Amino acid sequence: MSKQERKSQSTIPPGCPMHKPENEKTAQAKSIPPGCPMHKGDTKEINQLNMMPDLAQTAYEDQTIDLPKERVISSIPKAKDSDAKWEYPSPQQFYNALRRKGWETPEEEVETMVDIHNFLNEEAWQQVLKWESKYKCDCAEDPYLSKFQGRPKEISPKARWHTFFGAPRPFDRHDWYISRCGQTRRYVIDYYEAPEEEPGVPVFHLDVRPALDDVPSMMIRFKEAAKAKWEQWFPTQQPPNPAPAAE
Repeated sequence: MSKQERKSQSTIPPGCPMHKPENEKTAQAKSIPPGCPMHKGDTKEINQLNMMPDLAQTAYEDQTIDLPKERVISSIPKAKDSDAKWEYPSPQQFYNALRRKGWETPEEEVETMVDIHNFLNEEAWQQVLKWESKYKCDCAEDPYLSKFQGRPKEISPKARWHTFFGAPRPFDRHDWYISRCGQTRRYVIDYYEAPEEEPGVPVFHLDVRPALDDVPSMMIRFKEAAKAKWEQWFPTQQPPNPAPAAE
């Protein structure tokens, strides 16, 4: 398993609202429900670029908190030769999606859940860029996310294989389609929860890798796995620090 294939640990950065220590009940409520609630809605209006319904910003009549309706713009490009970026759902849209799925979620926790959702996707994009840098591309075009799909109920072959050896199942899975230089590659992203290092501070692992859909992706995955094994078996010796000069 290569460095890129290994799950990258994602601890919520300092200053983020979910860093406030909470009691066990509250911390549990902040966990992202199994599967992203934004995907595969039961309405007929489905956006084919993200397999999500067009969610309204209208608050429920029985809501007790006015949730923000502003949407955060991500750093993830969505089109070729364009400054357009993907937008994350607002807390109100996220809450509407939870209600539509029948998941009971405390309204006061929704903003934190959106922060976690956005943070994980930004981390996933950084991992995608690391993989993309390994592909040969004749053009100077930057990669962009042309579409994506949530597949929380479909465990990936790699994740299933690891469960045979006692590894936990991921709580979510996304398939991202990255376009560049006239080609589109599929990436598989498995999302895992990890033990908290500090009380009230969620920790997650992401396993981001190109799918084995084509020969170049197979070769890159193989080379990265071989490189990681070589470094594991034959670690590079760090030269000792020189002794300070005598005064």
